[in-house]
Amino acid sequence: MTTIAPGSTIGILGGGQLGRMIAIAAAQLGYRTHIYAPEDGGPAADVSPCWTQGAYEDAAALAAFADAVDVVTYEFENIDPSAVDVLADHGLVRPGAQALRVAQDRLAEKRFASGLGGLTAPFAPVESLSDLESAIARIGGRAILKTNRMGYDGKGQARLGRPGDAAAAWDAIGCQSAILEGFVTFEEEFSVILVRGVDGQVRFWDSAANVHVDGILATSTVPAGPLIEGQVEQARALARKVADALDYVGVLTLEFFASAAGPVFNEMAPRVHNSGHWTIEGALTSQFENHVRAICGLPLGDTGLAAGGAQMRNLIGADAHDWRAILSDPANHLHLYGKHEARPGRKMGHVTRLIL
Repeated sequence: MTTIAPGSTIGILGGGQLGRMIAIAAAQLGYRTHIYAPEDGGPAADVSPCWTQGAYEDAAALAAFADAVDVVTYEFENIDPSAVDVLADHGLVRPGAQALRVAQDRLAEKRFASGLGGLTAPFAPVESLSDLESAIARIGGRAILKTNRMGYDGKGQARLGRPGDAAAAWDAIGCQSAILEGFVTFEEEFSVILVRGVDGQVRFWDSAANVHVDGILATSTVPAGPLIEGQVEQARALARKVADALDYVGVLTLEFFASAAGPVFNEMAPRVHNSGHWTIEGALTSQFENHVRAICGLPLGDTGLAAGGAQMRNLIGADAHDWRAILSDPANHLHLYGKHEARPGRKMGHVTRLIL
């Protein structure tokens, strides 16, 4: 088992807010961080001493980056797995490229979860308008068409209410490879966030009840309530199977719908996750610290609650301008990501309140 000792350098692919929070947690444990991203700056630049601007397709730049750090991780999943393969040829990468290959392809992701015994929405591959019409005939007119790759926070999706919506939906996603998913009748949404160490040890945080507005996470609250709590054990069992099957190292997130039939798998994210931001103040060890511990081969920290519960609220767009009002309540814990432009739909920060 390879242990990366404090004082070493962690390389992070991506310099957004998740990279920023990983870097903060790494610094608290005595690590330096080095960001690699196509941009010349970002939220992580404020807290990471080293930044390399480079394309994910630039094998020479990736190799030089890998040689300059002791372990590499990533903050988001829309990275070509071949870039991770290049890095792995030159050093240690945790988690590995296979997690990206599964998470980036919605059809592969659904088949992967289903193959491990997970309950999913009915789904069908779509490569043409004719495929879409055939899929609607099997699944039904009330469905969601999603691009097979890329897309997040509601992007790359089109809702169908009846079979006649097929052509408009196909045009709306750019006539590209997609998956049609039947609507799931559910009461609540929740996530299972785990950390898996290099020795295979797995720990779970409490599952948060998630509320989305316009396809973007608005709040995450723990405890989640009786409906979700009654389905967490089954959802965790699937999450553990996913982590073990991928030989995963680090923090992994699976999102679920709480339905009458049980937890319905929605999607996975091979990284720290927005619905786990409450763990910074609300858990004994945050998702960011435990991710650093895992990828460096350190003992994992306690994931139990630090208080009776917590609620995290995302600050979207101009919400971040309310920092003075937010801070006027001493119970609020404010996190601003250092983004300079508060565009509509952009995550600018979050605020967490502990339930004592």
